[in-house]
Amino acid sequence: MKTQAAPPLEEPRKRRLPWDARHQDLLEKALAIVRQDGVDALTLGTLAQHGGVSKPVVYDHFESRSSLLTALYRWIDAERKRAFQEGMAQDGLAHEPTIHALSETYIRCATDASSEFFAVGAAMTGNEERARIYRELEETGVQMFEAILRPHVVMPEPELHRLCIALVGAGESLSASTLKGAITEAEAIATYSQLIGLATKKGSGRQV
Repeated sequence: MKTQAAPPLEEPRKRRLPWDARHQDLLEKALAIVRQDGVDALTLGTLAQHGGVSKPVVYDHFESRSSLLTALYRWIDAERKRAFQEGMAQDGLAHEPTIHALSETYIRCATDASSEFFAVGAAMTGNEERARIYRELEETGVQMFEAILRPHVVMPEPELHRLCIALVGAGESLSASTLKGAITEAEAIATYSQLIGLATKKGSGRQV
């Protein structure tokens, strides 16, 4: 007597992700597309294909390619700043070790995935929108520098604010030169340390 073959097991359905988790997953997939194929390859259609979802799901998160690029730009910057804050989570450092940690952490964070950051920024449509977002992100970076340097300098808040604006701009320039291969990462860190040291020497109360 032949035994009846058991019916094939049904494949389990894919678990539907919560909105926030899906949004995060799509941003990670978008970054992977940019890294592998370049920013021009990133469209809502290719993102849906790589994310294994339908186009309406992608449109639920990003109404246009422009909004996708904006969200990705902000997310990459947030990841850079998170890594920077983790790298600077050292209490009680003296003045010079703080300067070295600040320059090393900033340059390394800025050059990690920054090529994608700059590429996405360059691809964003609407120069005014990009300029507005960049100013917003830059101000956040300035505030982080102020918080780190404030315990190590004695100067009025407006002066410290202007100093940190200049330091953040210098850090971005050094990072961009590193990514282009004009200087090495070690050279950028050494130069940035020297610059921050000179800029804060007077305000630190030490003799020039």
